[in-house]
Amino acid sequence: MSKLLVENEGAVRTLCLNRPESLNALDNELLTALGRAVADADKDKSVRCLILTGAGRGFSSGQDLADVAARYQSPEPIELGAHLREKYNPLIVRLRTIEKPVIAAVNGVAAGAGCSLALACDLRLAAESASFIEAFVNVGLVPDSGSTFMLPRLIGIARAMEMACTGRKVTAAEALQIGLVNQVVPDDQLAGATKKLADKLAGLPTRAIGLTKRAINAAWTSDLETQLDYEAMLQTTAGQTKDHREGVTAFLEKRSAKFTGE
Repeated sequence: MSKLLVENEGAVRTLCLNRPESLNALDNELLTALGRAVADADKDKSVRCLILTGAGRGFSSGQDLADVAARYQSPEPIELGAHLREKYNPLIVRLRTIEKPVIAAVNGVAAGAGCSLALACDLRLAAESASFIEAFVNVGLVPDSGSTFMLPRLIGIARAMEMACTGRKVTAAEALQIGLVNQVVPDDQLAGATKKLADKLAGLPTRAIGLTKRAINAAWTSDLETQLDYEAMLQTTAGQTKDHREGVTAFLEKRSAKFTGE
């Protein structure tokens, strides 16, 4: 049985982590499959919105420790950085730079690298039973896979430090209150609410959304004058798309625009 399920419905592609017996813990096979699937979605022009979710009771419990247990049989120092650079870092970069909207549908626990995976998505919808745990400190490690970058930007340094240094569980209700997620819905409504949002995004000008994502990413490390110039450059690109012309024409003709993503 595949560890990653891929489903297409219209212009929306859903990637479902499929190791429910381990709360979708991330082993090498799953990470490799996920990395390839996101890359494929990036290249596929028919895909205009991507959903990331988990099968069963959890989104992802993070790195599968059983997958790396052999490393701890030796008294030699453990080198974890290489594994991050090879498996996790390219995936996180791809999620942050794919010029299509990515929604995390968090259906249960998102812990450790699983939490980082959810944070790397553009929008997060959570079931009422969902929770977020920066669990790294509980095993003597540092938050990785982009958590130290994304978390303070989403919820501020003070709250990020609390989550990272205590490893405590943040409920879906608290996550909504502090800005970690965009929406919380009853468990049985998560799939429907996510699909509704995905369909809306998939029907909007995909290039404009991609360029917007590029601009917001750049703003995190930019000064005002540089960002203003970057916006002007991106606006030139957006202004030359078919969707921009369609949007203006539809407005002038007082009709709904029919965007194609081009």
